[in-house]
Amino acid sequence: MRGRFLLPVLLLGLAWAQEVFDQVLFAGNWNLAMGPGLPWWGVLSAPFSHSGFGHLLSNSVIFLVLSWLVLTRGVRDYLSVWVAVLVMNVPIALLWPTRSHGLSGVIYGLLGYLLVIGWLEKKILPIVLSLVAFWLYGSALMALIPGVSPAGVSWVGHAGGFAGGLLAAWTQGNGNPKPD
Repeated sequence: MRGRFLLPVLLLGLAWAQEVFDQVLFAGNWNLAMGPGLPWWGVLSAPFSHSGFGHLLSNSVIFLVLSWLVLTRGVRDYLSVWVAVLVMNVPIALLWPTRSHGLSGVIYGLLGYLLVIGWLEKKILPIVLSLVAFWLYGSALMALIPGVSPAGVSWVGHAGGFAGGLLAAWTQGNGNPKPD
């Protein structure tokens, strides 16, 4: 049981290791973003790549909190969010004209999942998770609106991640009801 809560810590450790490696050996120029003209595997590496320690730090705590909230439902749900976010990133990487990277797409996927799973399952624990997620991070939904995010912030990466979270909630909450 406790082991599954280490999974986000290990994933976050990969992002921190990449950033330390990038800053120390490449002076911040080794970004593993996804986007036009970049290798296909950028879709897989982009969540672990950041534009500096500030960018990574701003994602770290939120990522852990939302990850742990999703993991209260199980590893399958958590992995389904990751897979759905990565799947939603494929058309963004292929068609969107700018590059994108960072854990924020996954963060928005976790948030999207948590916000709708209660509505889909109509059970106490998922409803409480939805309400807690909205109370903690509902204000972040504004960044899904084009033009609201600051310059250089990939709102489309956030929106794609959020859509991935909705997809994961639908696949996990619709045909796979869990007992309370």
